[in-house]
Amino acid sequence: MQMSSFILLFGCLGLGVFLQKVRDFPMNAPLVLNQFIIYISLPALALYFIPELGLDETVLLPIGVAWICFAGAALFFWSLGKWLGWSRKLIGCLILTAGLGNTSFIGFPVIEALYGAEGLRTAILIDQPGSFMVLSTLGIALAATFSKGKPDAKLIARKILRFPPFLLFVVALAMNLAGFHFSDALKEVFQRLGGTVTPLALVSVGLQLRIQRRSKHWGFLALGLCYQLVLAPLLIYVLYVLVLGQRGTLVQVSIMEAAMAPMITASIVAASYGLKPRLANMMIGFGIPVSFLTLLVWYWLVQGI
Repeated sequence: MQMSSFILLFGCLGLGVFLQKVRDFPMNAPLVLNQFIIYISLPALALYFIPELGLDETVLLPIGVAWICFAGAALFFWSLGKWLGWSRKLIGCLILTAGLGNTSFIGFPVIEALYGAEGLRTAILIDQPGSFMVLSTLGIALAATFSKGKPDAKLIARKILRFPPFLLFVVALAMNLAGFHFSDALKEVFQRLGGTVTPLALVSVGLQLRIQRRSKHWGFLALGLCYQLVLAPLLIYVLYVLVLGQRGTLVQVSIMEAAMAPMITASIVAASYGLKPRLANMMIGFGIPVSFLTLLVWYWLVQGI
């Protein structure tokens, strides 16, 4: 990873922790930052990336990574939660935060550094029609369902349709299919706005991150990170390499992206829906540094594929 990306990740996380001590800093700052990300930053990313993607049958494997990992998390944590009697909010939090990886803001610089431009093209496919779309549809549906006592189909549909990143994703996809493109000037604007996701989200997480040695969340944190950093990439390896017999850079990038730290935006969505906000923030705060160690192991393992 480029040193600037490394400094940005840990610098913004540390800045958020520091700002907890600044009395004049508003108490509702995390809420405001999260809303800016959802209403401005993420839609800008959709408008920047989606119209330019090449869509054909070769994209199915990378796009499938996020959908498979999310489905695996849903099955794993739902079954485990029912067996152990967990609350719906805990199950929802773990599915959402462990089922979606940080395939862009950590994934893009890591993959570009390791695999170059070819790897980055695959990473964009894994992130935009994959992780981004899963969060905007299944993720919002799950958050709305698990935050309430009973699922309400109309409410869930309304939540999805009113989720700004989803609306702009649909617009951007329609542009792609119709062959329309933004001017270079507008694309630069969208890129700059989308670039605010990482610093703002990490500051927001840092503002809410509190280390409590006696916290009841440590065991759930370990379980969530075990799925995200070990079981999810192992699932993709088994399906893509052992079952489908695929080889090459595309599969290596797919496994590496499946092994990324938990998605920052998924944590924000979980927290905004009241799905164990403290655990959701711990998944990011601890998942990012731990993932750099596990990514080294996965990179070593996939080189022979």
